[in-house]
Amino acid sequence: QVQLVESGGGLVQAGGSLRLSCAASGRTFSSYAMGWFRQAPGKEREFVAIITGSGSNTIYTDSVKGRFTISRDNAKNTMYLQMNSLKPEDTAVYYCAAGQRFTTYARQYEYWGQGTQVTVSS
Repeated sequence: QVQLVESGGGLVQAGGSLRLSCAASGRTFSSYAMGWFRQAPGKEREFVAIITGSGSNTIYTDSVKGRFTISRDNAKNTMYLQMNSLKPEDTAVYYCAAGQRFTTYARQYEYWGQGTQVTVSS
């Protein structure tokens, strides 16, 4: 079992930055692929960025490339999402997820956090 807790969300003006964190329980954190997903009101959950267990490979959705950076510190059992140049369309609840497969499909992740709200004002 893996428990995930997100933090770092909030209200920020367009062009600003936020850093999300996802703290995980368990001693096998490095064996899991991890991802950030987001869900805006009235929309389906979408993938934002994913990272392999070692942190050596990452994939980003096109809309955040060059602005967001996913990373992880396996010694601290924590994953991060640095978000720069934020736009109003980035407003959503952001979820972290852990799974056995390195995939952009949300349904293939076994463990999820409770989510953290990110609101970007124009």
